Amino acid sequence: MSLIPADNAVASVAALFVIAAAGFLMEKTRIGALLTGAVWAILFAILASNIGLIPQSSAGYSFVFTYFVPILIPLFLMKADLKKIFFETTRMTLAFLLAAVGTVAGAIVAFSLVNIGENQAAAAGTFTATYIGGSVNYAALVDLTGLRENNPAFVSAATAVDNLYSGLFLGFLAVMPGITWIANKFVKRDHSEGDVVVEKEGKPTAATLTYSITFALIVVALGDWITGYLRETVSDSWGNWRYAIITVLALIPATLFPKRMAKMHGGYELGIALSFVFFAAIAAGADLQAVISEAPLLLLIIAILLAVHGIVTFGLGAIFKLSLPELITASNAAILGATTAPALAAAKGWKDLVTPGVLVGVFGYALGTIIATAVYQFWPG
Repeated sequence: MSLIPADNAVASVAALFVIAAAGFLMEKTRIGALLTGAVWAILFAILASNIGLIPQSSAGYSFVFTYFVPILIPLFLMKADLKKIFFETTRMTLAFLLAAVGTVAGAIVAFSLVNIGENQAAAAGTFTATYIGGSVNYAALVDLTGLRENNPAFVSAATAVDNLYSGLFLGFLAVMPGITWIANKFVKRDHSEGDVVVEKEGKPTAATLTYSITFALIVVALGDWITGYLRETVSDSWGNWRYAIITVLALIPATLFPKRMAKMHGGYELGIALSFVFFAAIAAGADLQAVISEAPLLLLIIAILLAVHGIVTFGLGAIFKLSLPELITASNAAILGATTAPALAAAKGWKDLVTPGVLVGVFGYALGTIIATAVYQFWPG
C-alpha cells in the first residue's frame, strides 16, 4: 500500500515529475551540486517508494516506459551532424572511438569473468550502452533487453552502482593531470587557446517545441513500422534492433539538413527532463532489500569494466599520440555523457576541448545504442 494508489496512473506520473523537478532544484544548491540531478531523482524515488509515498509499480510508470523512452533518442540526436563530428573534431573523434572500444572490451572482460546468471547478456549490453553514451542509451537497453519489465530490482541496483562509479570515475579523471608519472606518458599539447562558449542555442518557443516533439514521434513511428516489417518479412530477431533503427533514422536529417535542424530549439532540454522522469520511474520500482542482494557482484563487475576501459583508452591513446586532456575529455564523454565532458574541460582550462567534448558526447548518444544492441544480440549463450 502507498499514499498514492497504484491504480491512480495520473497521480503516479505527477509524482514522478515532482521528483524530477526536485532533482533539478537540488542541482542548484551547494550540497546538491555535489551530485547530478539525475542521481537526486533516483535517490528521491527510491526513498519515496520504500516509505510508501508512491507505488513501486503503476500503469503510469508503464506509460513512461512505453512512450518516453523511444522519443528520447530523436530528441537527443536532432543536432547530431555526423559530418561536423567527424571532420571538425578529428582527434577528439578518434579519442572517443578508443573510449568506446575500451568500454566494449571492459564489458566483455568483466562479464566473462563474473557470472550473474540469466541477466548476463542483458546487463552486458546495458552497461555497454551507458558507458558509451549515457542515459538515453541506458534507457533504450533496459527496455529492449526486458530487464526493466522482468527484473526491476536488478535495474535499480544497476542504476545505483552506475551512479556510484560514475562519480568516482569523474573524480579520478579530474586528478589525473596532476599525477606526474601518468601525465609524462602522453604528448604535450596546448589546449588553452580557443572559445569556451559552446555554440549558442536559440530560445525554445511553443513552435520549436512542437516541431521537436513532432520530429521525435515521426521518427519513432517510422522506426517501429520498419522494425515490424523486417520482423514479419526477414526474421523475428529484427525486433531487437528497434532502437538502433530509430537512431539511424534520427541521424539522417541531423546530418543532411543541419542548418534546418539547428532551428528546432528545446528538443535536447526536453529530452533531459524526460530522462529524469524515466530514472525516477525506474528507481521507484526498487525494493531496497532486493537491491542490496543484487549489488555486490555488480560492484565487482563495473570496477573491472572501468579499469579495462581506462587501460585500453589511455594505452591506445598514448600509442596514437593523443594528449592526456583529449583522452580525459573523451573518456568523460563516454562514461558520463555530453554534459560533464565540456564542464570538466572548461574547469581545467582546456578551452579548445569544450565544444568537441559536447560533439563527441552527442556522437555517443548515436553510437551507444547500436553497439550495445550488438553486444546484447551476439553475447554467447
